[in-house]
Amino acid sequence: MVYTASAMDRLPVQRNARLAVTAALAALGIWILWDFIPALLWATIFAVATWPLYRAFARPEPAKGESLMAPLAFTLIVGFLFLVPIALMALELGRETLLLARVIPDITKNGLPVPEFLADIPRVGPLAAHWWQTNLADPQGAQELLGRLDRGVLIDWTRTLGQQLARRSTVLIFTLLTLFFLYRHGARLVLDLEALVVRLVGPQGRRVGTQMVHAIRGTVNGLVLVGLGEGAVLAVAYVALGLPHAALFGGATAVLAMIPFGAPLVFGLAALVLLSQNGVVAAIILLSVGAVVVFVADHFVRPVLIGGSAKLPFLWVLLGILGGLEGFGLVGLFLGPAIMAALLTLWREWVAASRETTVDA
Repeated sequence: MVYTASAMDRLPVQRNARLAVTAALAALGIWILWDFIPALLWATIFAVATWPLYRAFARPEPAKGESLMAPLAFTLIVGFLFLVPIALMALELGRETLLLARVIPDITKNGLPVPEFLADIPRVGPLAAHWWQTNLADPQGAQELLGRLDRGVLIDWTRTLGQQLARRSTVLIFTLLTLFFLYRHGARLVLDLEALVVRLVGPQGRRVGTQMVHAIRGTVNGLVLVGLGEGAVLAVAYVALGLPHAALFGGATAVLAMIPFGAPLVFGLAALVLLSQNGVVAAIILLSVGAVVVFVADHFVRPVLIGGSAKLPFLWVLLGILGGLEGFGLVGLFLGPAIMAALLTLWREWVAASRETTVDA
């Protein structure tokens, strides 16, 4: 094909116009989908993390990518595994809030006695006992400290919590809906994305995408599964040591254990509750068990699951988790390591190419 001078002059103009229209459409699409981006991201993370399990689950069905039963059933299974724990924790939290609303008026009226053990704690014990006597044991001090936490405030807080739960439930519904379509058309979508990535950035794009997938799966295993394991082990310890509301503390431990350094906050609070009941030995045992569980999980199990899957040093895994959490919220826990894995893959390929060029020269 022979291009005239005027036709060749029009080619850059057409290319620039096409790029401008594409960018404008992409911006409009992001603007339209902005409120649904968290649901889309969560669905993508769930799909990537559970894809091997789904393929094994759907294997008896014809691999046409258009069946309904396998993706629908597996989506319901995933939703059940996440919906039931969230619903139970929400009900328990609401029940605890109502109990707190009944207890606070009694504390402000009669005061809360100082625990006998508190003054015996070295160094800080006498100061803590004096503060407790002034602000909690004395009804007037308790009234000043807890006066704002009346029933109306707690009801307002409960209402706000209900609104947040409703909003999160909406995100969860759209997440499950998106997840269903990802399961149903995932195989074809992966082929389309591979073709697009190879066309845009070349063969290395496929390798980068593979590393990101491994990083997401490793992070899900290292954060979610290990967090659930920590919560289960410490829940047994809570029950054995006689901690009140052990199930609630166990669920909170499992959730916060997914975040680095989150589990010690929960079992530290649980130890304080045991101390308030004169359970000094039980509190020491709980702190010791919690420290051992967190040490083993964070220094041995998680580095193998996350770093081993993505071939990513644990320092970069930790930086990716914390930086992703800071930049993107909870979804950043999984996006951060994936981005770090992609950057490290590009770096390794660039270094390898530079060495080959130096040797050839």
